[in-house]
Amino acid sequence: MTNNFDNQINHFAFWSAIVVLVTAVISFLLPLDAPGGYTVMHENRIIWLNDNRELFIIGWINQMVCMLSLTGVLLGIAWHVSSENQLRALIAAMIVFASAIAFVIPKFIAIWTIPQLAHVVSTGGIGTELADSLLRLLNVSIPFSLYTSFDYLGFWLYALFGLIVAGPLSRQSLISKVTAASLGLFGVLFHCLLGALLAGQLASSDIETPFLIVFALLLVPVTLMMIAFKQRM
Repeated sequence: MTNNFDNQINHFAFWSAIVVLVTAVISFLLPLDAPGGYTVMHENRIIWLNDNRELFIIGWINQMVCMLSLTGVLLGIAWHVSSENQLRALIAAMIVFASAIAFVIPKFIAIWTIPQLAHVVSTGGIGTELADSLLRLLNVSIPFSLYTSFDYLGFWLYALFGLIVAGPLSRQSLISKVTAASLGLFGVLFHCLLGALLAGQLASSDIETPFLIVFALLLVPVTLMMIAFKQRM
């Protein structure tokens, strides 16, 4: 029964990795905010959101699928780690579940709430003032908005996950060792950027680019572990 469960997890994690890579490519084709992102005027963002409502929603649905699939990959990695250190694997799995909650909240807001807010503001319906205030608060590009705070919380949890599993994972196969190195590097770099931000060395307007570069490191363990999951199926 244990072997069957192990096989199920590897199948699940393998297909999750494929979905992550496919949705990551699709992300480059779908808009997630008005052109200009951080610098676009609020009024222009409202116009763009109403003109591109369907594409905006599809783009964030794709992001949610990508994130949930990445959760599956990370849980598969935690399962691999359990053969070396069960306590770390358990803590890592708990962190992954917490990160999934942190990511689901803002992405559901983008799909459900933001398009409605933009429509109400543009049509002047009931609750226009409240809708306008909430739309500013839930800006998907400004790094200090309530919306992006949830996203960065999720990535911080990913960084903790990387630091926790790197050690046990490095004692396995060559693929696992490289995966451990990339996850450990992601965890270290994220915390370095976080430290620079909290110390005032990194301006809010400069946050997006360095963090995006660090986030891209997650594609390395996803690709490598996809091979490892396939081998163990």
